[in-house]
This record gives sequence, C-alpha cells and structure tokens, in this order.
Amino acid sequence: MGNTYDFGLIGLGVMGRNFILNVADNNYSAMGYDLDKEKADALIAEGEDTKKVNATSDIKEFVNSLSTPRKIMLLVPAGKIVDSVIESLLPHLDKNDLIIDGGNSFFTDTDRREAYLKEKGIHFFGSGVSGGAKGARRGPSIMPGGNKEAYKEVQPIFEAVSAKFKGEPCVAYLGPKSAGNYVKMVHNGIEYGLMQLTSEIYDILKKAGNFSYEELHTLFDSWNKGRLQSFLIEISAEIFEKDDDKGNGKLVEKILDKAKQKGTGKWTSQNAMDLGIPIPSIDISVSMRQISALKDERVKADELYNRPKIAAMDKDELAKWAEEALYFAFITTYAQGLHQLSDASVEYGYELDLSVIAKIWRAGCIIRAGLLEDISNAYTEDKELKNLLLSPNFVPKVQATVGAARNLVAYGAKNGIPLPGLSNSLTYFDVYTSGRLPLNLIQAQRDHFGSHTYERTDMEGIFHTEWE
Repeated sequence: MGNTYDFGLIGLGVMGRNFILNVADNNYSAMGYDLDKEKADALIAEGEDTKKVNATSDIKEFVNSLSTPRKIMLLVPAGKIVDSVIESLLPHLDKNDLIIDGGNSFFTDTDRREAYLKEKGIHFFGSGVSGGAKGARRGPSIMPGGNKEAYKEVQPIFEAVSAKFKGEPCVAYLGPKSAGNYVKMVHNGIEYGLMQLTSEIYDILKKAGNFSYEELHTLFDSWNKGRLQSFLIEISAEIFEKDDDKGNGKLVEKILDKAKQKGTGKWTSQNAMDLGIPIPSIDISVSMRQISALKDERVKADELYNRPKIAAMDKDELAKWAEEALYFAFITTYAQGLHQLSDASVEYGYELDLSVIAKIWRAGCIIRAGLLEDISNAYTEDKELKNLLLSPNFVPKVQATVGAARNLVAYGAKNGIPLPGLSNSLTYFDVYTSGRLPLNLIQAQRDHFGSHTYERTDMEGIFHTEWE
C-alpha cells in the first residue's frame, strides 16, 4: 500500500469514523483501522475515494501505510483496551512516531503510558476531544497535551479539523504530560454541572409555572439568543419541541428519569478532593445521577411522605428569575472548574493558560457558550486570577443575578422542589465571599477532642488548650 497516508486512526465506531472523514474532508489523507472488518469496509464505502480515506483490519498494513513520523490516533474505550492497542502497535513503529489517545482516559494512565513509550522513543499524547459524534464530523474542540515539539507534527491536521470560532481553531497545545486529558476531564465535570442546573430550571418552570413544552421551547430558544447562548440551552430548546414518534405528547416526557454516566464527572470530583479544591456544583451533579439511579426506592419514598402543595408563580416573574439564576449558576460552575484547573496546573506542572482553554471551548465542545468569551478575556487581563468570582468584569454580572438565585432556592425549599445544583452554587458563592466563617468552632472542637491545635486571629503561632 505504501507510505501514502498522512494520518491514522484506530477505532472506527461512530466517533472514529466521523473524525477520520473530517480529516479527509480537510485535504489530509487518512487510514483507519478496526478489528471489525465490517467497520473498516463501511468507512471505505462512506469515504468513496481510497486515495483520501481508506481502512483495514490488518495492523501491520495499517502502520506501513502511514507516512513518517506516523501520527496515529486512538478513539477506543478508556482503560485496558488502550494499553492493548499500544502493545499491538509497538512491533511496527519507529522512533519519533506519535500515538494520540483521543478517548477519556484517566490522566494518571496517560502519564504512565507517556513514560513507558518515551523509553522506546515513541511520543504519546493524551488529547481530549469534545463535541460528540456530530462535533467529530463537523469540527470538535480538541485539547492536546504532551511533548511540545511532537505536537507540531499533528498541529496542522488538528487545526484543520477542529471547530472554528470567528476563524480561530478551537485547539491549542495545552501543556506537557497529561495536560490534555486532565483539561478534558474537568471540561466534563463542568458539563455535568451545567446539565444538572439546566434540568433543575426546566423542573421548576414546569412545576411552579406550569409551562407547556411549547412555551419551554420558545423560552429556551429566546435565552439562546441572549447571554445564556450555549449548546446545552440550544439543544434543550430542540428537545422540548420533539414529538414522541411512538405515542402522543413530547418525547422528553416519556424518557425515564435515570441519568447514566461514564466516570469523568466522578473523576473530577475525586481529584478536586485530593487537591483540596471546592467544586460543590459539580459534586452534587455527580451525586444526582447516582440518586436518579435509585428509581424504585425514590418511588417508594415518594409514597411515604407528604410533599408541600406547590404554590403557583406568575410565569413572567418565574421566567425572569429562572434566566438570571441560571446565568448566575453557570458562572459559578465555570468558576469552580477553572479554579480546579488553576491549582492542578501548579500541582502537576501543566503550565496551563486558562484564557487559552476558555478560547478553545468557545465552539465545538459540549460546554461551548457565549459566556466563555468573557471568561477568556478575564484570564487574559489577569493571568494570576485565582477565581473567576474575583474578576472585576464578573462582579457586576454576579451581583445582578444572585438575588434571583436566592429567590428560586427559597421558593424551591418551601415548595419541595429539589434544586441541589442551584442551591450548591449559591452556597459556594456565599461561602467563598464570606470573610468570616464559623470554622473557628470546628478548630476548637478538633483541639478539644484530639489536641489538633489551632491558630489565632490576634497573634502568630500554633496553640493548644486544655479544655476540660
């Protein structure tokens, strides 16, 4: 077959097939590989021209068809499969070839693989890819990390296939080692938070305002033309409009309220705990998916307890509060995720530029939103910004909308409408902006029962008291 193809991709499921066709559309020849010959044949049929895009189920043929240094991307499930694919490639690779893991691998696995392959003279990249199957085909947001010089080999291809925002490619080299996978992990954690918040606003609009799905479609569509413009608001408007093709009514009403997950949200929460970074809006979104899985128990509990009778609200007032509260909570959720990235960058030596990360999230990815332009500008203006809530540009945005969040949280508590994402966002804000917290009592308790010592407000030093 000869060394004629610019780019190789392993894993020809929906994501892989769409990504490799995107590469071919952008004038780079591409070779696909999959153990399943039917998937390889399907790609050949869809690609039409084998000079532009081809496929095989023979690993040796696949590797030998690529120009050197070889650029091979893996779009396979995270875990042992990645290691297995790497081992199958190694006998056929040359020094300075590049393997790119485009899946949602845990960042420490990427560090391990990079170190392992470095000893063999092979470059290894962890590269987050966000945008789903449609994004892979039309242009995703791509988050690569690894050896900076090696990235230059694949940079033109990634910039060509990525989403564009005002002509700028939504891809950038993020940092060494597992920086790319780590940023994608936190991206997904933010995604969990934004999805949870959007679902809560939908819930309260239905229960307190008796909004019809037609009204919800119109409302969310109008929001998507304003400051809440985002992919998640856009698709929510589309979802509310979709009729059930297997019965009467709207399809969303028939979908079981059990949300599944693949682990990246959980990883984000676990790692934030390890770093000591508070991300309560993301934490609760993970917990809510876990609680949602307890459907049978929830139904039984619902029958055991009397719920408050929901007091109806004026639709216009409710819609105004909902838009403001959601905007407030979106800001605080982004703030938490970016705070985690900031501290992780120092802890793991990633050297992340948060303004660049916000830029490459502006198009292509699931959490793309108009708000990210303002976020990128905030971190451009202050490279040392510790938290988005400290940005002078965001203070008035938050001050103008936090009141609506308070109103909705209070209303939800009084009327038995759970708003955990919104209430956690509000609590995070109130705690983060409190110069004095009651944790002095906790330190006194710790010293009382465990002699754990404490510091004082009026003098330097470490102190212990015999309390009894």
